[in-house]
Amino acid sequence: MLSAIFNAFRVPELRRKILFTLAIIALYRLGAFIPVPGIPVQALADAVSSAADQAATGFSGAMSLLNVFSGNALSRFSVLSLGIMPYITSSIIMQLMQGVIPSLQRWAREGETGQKKITQITRYLTLGLGLINAIGYLFLFQTQYKLHLPAGYEVITSMIIVFTLLVGVSLIMWMGELITQRGVGNGMSLIIFSSIVSGFPSAIWQSFGQFTPESVAFTVLIVIIVLAVIPGIVLIERAQRRIPVNYAKRIQGRKMMGGTSTYIPLKVNGAGVIPIIFASALLFFPAQLAAFFNVG
Repeated sequence: MLSAIFNAFRVPELRRKILFTLAIIALYRLGAFIPVPGIPVQALADAVSSAADQAATGFSGAMSLLNVFSGNALSRFSVLSLGIMPYITSSIIMQLMQGVIPSLQRWAREGETGQKKITQITRYLTLGLGLINAIGYLFLFQTQYKLHLPAGYEVITSMIIVFTLLVGVSLIMWMGELITQRGVGNGMSLIIFSSIVSGFPSAIWQSFGQFTPESVAFTVLIVIIVLAVIPGIVLIERAQRRIPVNYAKRIQGRKMMGGTSTYIPLKVNGAGVIPIIFASALLFFPAQLAAFFNVG
């Protein structure tokens, strides 16, 4: 594995793609620490910490899932607080609509030209969902976390906050497409991966607790399980179901053509991680509704 990594850096084109991808991911992680203008950062951090300690209005349910996918940017209310979820949601909506709207079905069969049209609509839909999420997050932090905006400038500050969050969604979408086009590919998946992995060091440190034998053994067991699951995920992701295809023999002129055998490779996991993310959000949704209305 290490030799494969070293060999990858020896190829100039591949090295440029890897370094470009790492630079974009570093820029994305930097944006997760830049707060939105007009937000009292320290007061908000104290409110979120206090609410989490009380376990009544803290990040739980769907909010904790969204905070993970944003790389803890939501808990800081940074410019990238909305994360990648608006784009994922719009992609799911567009995939579902392709089975309902005839024009989308026709574009999907047109190849690259039709895919560009679908991608453009997905971008606009992402901005629309981002606008709704930005307004919803602003009201959520004002009600549950007692976010106080500057007196006399509430409307202007609210507009700046919503606009900044919307710009953050555009930046994430742009960075993901850059990784796909000029980096190693799968930009959106890499952004999700970097967001989730960013919380691993703090999670491992917290699991150690007071460094008792039980906490250390439990943490080591969790790390071993994670390291064992990763190869299985890669195996399923790369797995193919090969459909055999046999070409009949035919005569063209004086030559015998055909008679060869090949196969059609079909991915075992063609849908990727989108169904898993969508199902997780659905499972957390009832708990989040209960938290909003203080049920239970």
